[in-house]
Amino acid sequence: MFDKLASVEARFLEIESRLADPGLANRPGEFRKLSQEHSGLQELVSAYREYKKLKTDIQGNKELVFEKDPDIVAMAKEELKTQEPELENLTKRLQILLLPKDPNDGKNIMLELRAGAGGDEAGLFVGELFRAYQRFSERQGWRFDIMSVSPTGIGGFKEMIAMIEGTNVYSRLKYEGGVHRVQRVPATEAQGRIHTSTITVAVLPEAEEVDVNINPTELRIDVFRSGGAGGQGVNTTDSAVRITHLPSGLVVVCQDERSQLKNKDKAMKILRSRLLEQEQEKAAKEHSDARRTMVGTGDRSERIRTYNFPQSRMTDHRIGLTIHQLSEVMEGKLDEVLDALQAHYQMEALRAAGHLPPGQS
Repeated sequence: MFDKLASVEARFLEIESRLADPGLANRPGEFRKLSQEHSGLQELVSAYREYKKLKTDIQGNKELVFEKDPDIVAMAKEELKTQEPELENLTKRLQILLLPKDPNDGKNIMLELRAGAGGDEAGLFVGELFRAYQRFSERQGWRFDIMSVSPTGIGGFKEMIAMIEGTNVYSRLKYEGGVHRVQRVPATEAQGRIHTSTITVAVLPEAEEVDVNINPTELRIDVFRSGGAGGQGVNTTDSAVRITHLPSGLVVVCQDERSQLKNKDKAMKILRSRLLEQEQEKAAKEHSDARRTMVGTGDRSERIRTYNFPQSRMTDHRIGLTIHQLSEVMEGKLDEVLDALQAHYQMEALRAAGHLPPGQS
């Protein structure tokens, strides 16, 4: 590990030297590439330098333990009590920073929620969980842009799609994809029986135009009048857009904006993200059919998480985490579960890389 860290630091110093070259200003492409690489290595190099300094300090205190002055010996021993655990934690941090990066971690996402099993209750929970993600995004300072909604007649939704833009959005929310199960007593249930329903959540990294090559001749674009209540002018002009990608058969509909151009732009963003996902599935066989793995069929038995309203608890079944403040979770306070998921999968990656023995966390 430390040979690799030394080579990373050497590369970092090389980049710094090249960035100091005044002539680089005339080569903006090279400057941008070097700046991005420099930024990507900054945290790892800083941690490595902190590690080296701490290692030197510990070695110095270990030598002071053999001094004759009892005060110096006591001081050295006291400092070692805090320095050695710090070194262990820093070593773990370096191991995590050395793990291969997910190329999508820094990307914005397309968040898609759909009603699964359970009828009207599933549609209602789509709206509630969608709002929880919206509130969480607001707390992070992210931009939450509603791209498409398909309402039901009782205040629920068959489908809701949003673009979330900000720093490391995909990295933070990528483990949210899957079947989410809700257990509660519906307002229409006279006998007070608990009803179980499911919704599916998909988290797709945003695809830029450079990520996906879309041939305009392979698109069929239809315009029509928006449905639903809408505002003035929404239902009286052909502003809704349906884009069909002929080779894949993917269909995207957007009708929430009054402007046909805005609806088309949103539909293209959704289409690009879905096509990027398809290309990544083909390129990585171990992640083939990722959407189906992520969202399954929406069946009650396929779930990553359960929201139990009578007991005010949320359980993530992948890591065995239970939180008993469900009302706060539904207000978008998701940090506890997201932190636990990230820590769990980091430990799994460390174990797979041989940095941790089986069972150690």
